[in-house]
Amino acid sequence: MSTERNYDEQLTVKFTYPMPYRWSVGEHGSVFFNEIKKNRRFVGVRCPSCGMVYVPPRRVCGPCFRELDEIVPLTDEGTIVAFSTVNYPFLDPATGVQRPIPYTYGYIRLDGADNIFSHIINETDVSKIQVGMKVKAVFREPEQMQGNIQDIKHFDIIG
Repeated sequence: MSTERNYDEQLTVKFTYPMPYRWSVGEHGSVFFNEIKKNRRFVGVRCPSCGMVYVPPRRVCGPCFRELDEIVPLTDEGTIVAFSTVNYPFLDPATGVQRPIPYTYGYIRLDGADNIFSHIINETDVSKIQVGMKVKAVFREPEQMQGNIQDIKHFDIIG
């Protein structure tokens, strides 16, 4: 059997109309994004069994399989646990526009949380970034807030 394909014979479907859709971010996601939009701060959710705090909030604790409902306030600061500077252009699925390159994508443990949160770090010179550095979230201006992940512009290195 050959793995070669003749794509001229493949069925294709052309859509001439955009296919907009909406989905719910759920109860916990709504609390998370509303807190960012209205108060420019993060919240997580604490497990009543093991005490782990997750951000963004989730419905169930992975290790304990317990339902989570205790929303806890978190700071807008955290620690870089991993990062990567991206130099490859692509369309940002959230905006449909090519993201300017280079940019740095980081995994951040927000103070008070037990898991990591991923977002853009506002530094592209890898010689100026290290695992363990402190960062602080920078939010959009209040009148620009939309209640989504883009309300967090990026994280600045603070130490």
